[in-house]
Amino acid sequence: MSDLVTVREELMAVAIGDLGTLLDRFEKLAPQLEASRMELQSTSTDLAEKVEAYSKRMDEITENAKLQAVKHIARRADEMARGTVDTQTRAMEEAARVVFRNEVGPTLQRVTLPLQEMANLARKGARPWEGWLLHAATAVLSSAISWAMAAWLWLR
Repeated sequence: MSDLVTVREELMAVAIGDLGTLLDRFEKLAPQLEASRMELQSTSTDLAEKVEAYSKRMDEITENAKLQAVKHIARRADEMARGTVDTQTRAMEEAARVVFRNEVGPTLQRVTLPLQEMANLARKGARPWEGWLLHAATAVLSSAISWAMAAWLWLR
């Protein structure tokens, strides 16, 4: 039995020695684990700061993109408005030409034909006062026509 006790004691001594070695390793590992933990914590803090900076930068980029989009939309709307005004102006000018050509032109021709005939008669006549009379009649008639046209356009 004494051999068994010594073997047991020897095994316990070896186990205690291995346990001591293992504890020594754990003691050496603890500072390394603490250093790793501190490094991991520092890296985590740095990463959080970088994410926050990235988020702020992305917010700035987004705001800039919104501002540029609004400016572009405003510029295009202004261009479209100017184009519309130009188009409407041209359409109104063309409508005025058509009205003058179709409405006022024939009326003026009807009025000017008798005046031209009167002018021809006045040139043929020997009496000089008839020429002045013709000019006075022309002035009165053209004034009346101008007033009539202005009134007609005003009432339209």
